[in-house]
Order: sequence, then C-alpha cells, then structure tokens
Amino acid sequence: MVKLTRRFYNRDTLTVAKELIGKVLVREYDGNAISSRITEVEAYIGAIDKASHCYKGKTERTKVMFGEPGYAYVYFIYGMYYCFNVVTESEGCGSGVLIRSIEPLENIEMMSINRYGKPLKEITKQQFKNISNGPGKLCNALKITKSENGLDLTKNELYISDDGFKDYIVENSKRINIDYAEEAKDFLWRFTIKKL
Repeated sequence: MVKLTRRFYNRDTLTVAKELIGKVLVREYDGNAISSRITEVEAYIGAIDKASHCYKGKTERTKVMFGEPGYAYVYFIYGMYYCFNVVTESEGCGSGVLIRSIEPLENIEMMSINRYGKPLKEITKQQFKNISNGPGKLCNALKITKSENGLDLTKNELYISDDGFKDYIVENSKRINIDYAEEAKDFLWRFTIKKL
C-alpha cells in the first residue's frame, strides 16, 4: 500500500472526495492497525457551501480546516458522536471531506470491541452490518475522538493509503441531513462506492 501524501489532499475538494473512495483508512494505536476501505464521503467547501462549518469563517473550532491540507478535523455532534474529516485544498480555504462510511478489512476484532464491547464472534449479523456504516459509527469503531483532531494524516497514527483497488465506480448524490443549507442542500457532493 502507498500512503497518500500532502500533495494528494492539496487539490480541488471534489476531486479529492471522489478519489478517496476505494482508498484504505488505517488507524494505528497500541501496536495494532485497523484497516478499512472508504465507501462513502461528503465534500464541504467553506467559501460557497452553507452546510460547511467554515462558511461563516474561521473559528476556534474550525481552525484546523483552515490550516494545511492532509490533517484530520474531528468534531462532536448531538452530544454523542464524533465525525472525522480530511482537510483539503491550500491553507486558508476551509474545505474538507467527511468520511461517512468504511468497510472493515483488517483487525475487525478490534473494531467489534471498540464499537460493541464484544469480540466479533459475539455480535449479530445486523451489528456487523452496522459496525462502521456511518460517520459516528466508524469513529467509534476506530477509536477516533476529539484527541485525534489536528492529526497529520501523512504520519502513522491515522492515515489513508492506496492499495490499488479499482474494481468499482463512484456514484454521486445529495448530501444527508443538511436541509438547513438552502441551495447547498442540493449539491451533488456525496460520493459512494458501487462495486463491479
């Protein structure tokens, strides 16, 4: 696998979002690595996007998004879920990609323990299906919290790699749960994998 470089993230956000589909998200801690394939993302471009946290400018919460590309932006919603984003484009842009869903590849046992407090053999088929198919779920499964906000994604704790997987097409649609965002709610900035 080849780890994505800063140059990959320092491009147009929609291009990065599409190209993150099919890549491998790796989380390393306690001497272990959990690998999962990215299957769904949403793009957010602060300058023109009323759904973006950066639309109204830089704040203490969003300063990571206005920094260098290739860093993690992690925020807390509904008082219970963390969401993991990848910062894109050049410094000062306030753009990024929300990782919405991943498919487990390696060390699924740790994902099960993180998510449900049980080994893989003790969870149901439905629980396995739901192990990482949402932004809050995947953060729970990978032990991503506010502590990971600002992590450099070109280092070793949390990163994205290309394993050469190409057997899919990318579909796009409207983003989810942003009805407040006026015209931005209709942007086709959600990208999902369709395996061939």
